[in-house]
Order: sequence, then C-alpha cells, then structure tokens
Amino acid sequence: MSDRVFNVLFLCTGNSARSVLAESILQKDGAGKFRAFSAGSQPKGEVNPWSLRVLKSLGYPHEGFRSKSWDEFSGPHAPAMDFIFTVCDSAAGEACPVWLGYPTTAHWGIEDPAAVEGSDIEKERAFVEAFGLLKNRISAFIALPIATLDKLTLDTRLKEIGRMEGATRG
Repeated sequence: MSDRVFNVLFLCTGNSARSVLAESILQKDGAGKFRAFSAGSQPKGEVNPWSLRVLKSLGYPHEGFRSKSWDEFSGPHAPAMDFIFTVCDSAAGEACPVWLGYPTTAHWGIEDPAAVEGSDIEKERAFVEAFGLLKNRISAFIALPIATLDKLTLDTRLKEIGRMEGATRG
C-alpha cells in the first residue's frame, strides 16, 4: 500500500457551492490518502451560506473555506495536482489553465444547488441532494485501487463515476 497522498482539485465556475462541498467531503472521507482543494474560473468571492450550513449539519468541515480563482493552482508555486474534477458543466466547457504535472481529469457535473429558488426548505433540500451525489462519487473514487490501475483504466473508471446518478451530462 502506498503512503502517497494525492492532491485533488474540484473546479466549478463560482467556487461557492458544489466544489466547496466536494472539497469538504474529500477532506474528511479521504483524510490521509487525499488532500482536497477547490477553485473556480469566475469565483463569486464568498462561499454560499447553504454550503456551510449543510456541511456543518452533516458533520463535515465547514470552516476556513473561501471562494478562490483556479489561477491560484496553476502557477509554479501551486501544489501539483494529481486529479482535477469539474463539478459543473460551465467549468468543464471553459478553457482551463495549463496544469503542471499532467493531472488526470474527469467531469463529475451535477445540478447547481445555488440556482434553486424558493423556500429555505427547498434550498436546503437542493444542497443536501448535491452533497449526497458528490459523496457517492467521492466514495467511489476513494475506493479505487489507484496505485494498481493503469492510466487508461483509471480514466475509464473516473468517467464512469462522473456518469453516476444525478449526472448533468455524459
């Protein structure tokens, strides 16, 4: 078994909801095996309060998160990423920075819970659902025997994870 810790970056356009949820989930569930980060192509400047409320209510890290640009992870002083996952269709379609080290990438798009309008109950439900969909993907990712998979098999498995329940595009 490898003692290597893999760096994972979750990307979304605003870095206020889905990518932050994913960062928190992997931070807790993948502790010791993965180091999680999140960023956005056009960061909102603040994390959606529903993201933090849902994370807190479910016992996941909810403090210290900030909405930040993906540029923080593309420079020479940034940590080298092993995996980069887009969690929204907008970010998946944008021209991304050049990532040092040729990380493995996949698209794990789900609906944006921050786009839900309505009552607080409806908003909370959307964030809880997004959390569940991301948790399922991240659980499948964590279970992969990464060290024993060749690149083609790993790419295939990561794309399959992206097509799990709730996927916005295949």
